[in-house]
Amino acid sequence: MERQIINPWKWQEEFGYVQANEVSGAQRTLYCSGQAANDDQGAPMHPGDMRAQITLALDNLETLLKESKFEFKDIVRLNIFTTDVDKFLENYDAFITRLAEAGCRHTGCLIGVSRLAFPEMMIEVEATAAA
Repeated sequence: MERQIINPWKWQEEFGYVQANEVSGAQRTLYCSGQAANDDQGAPMHPGDMRAQITLALDNLETLLKESKFEFKDIVRLNIFTTDVDKFLENYDAFITRLAEAGCRHTGCLIGVSRLAFPEMMIEVEATAAA
């Protein structure tokens, strides 16, 4: 697989994402459902704690990726849904540092929503990976 990152501007670099990923020759593509701060039984965890929810949502995404023989660095698109954009941005370092350290160069959106599947959920991440 070949990936070409396309960044006509530089401002997005401080936020840890890219404007576009052109992928060619991929043999496998993984479309992930939204991953949130749920335990192994699907129960929402850490109500009111954005940082803990970010960490657990990324843990769950990483588990799903590993089970599918992918890694964070294989993510080409990552959409973030949150019920509190300001609180997410206050804890953004917990999100982007982990991904950057793993070599993730994703595209995506940060989307504020009024509610997620369970009222306790504050964040959900949806990823596409290619290899």
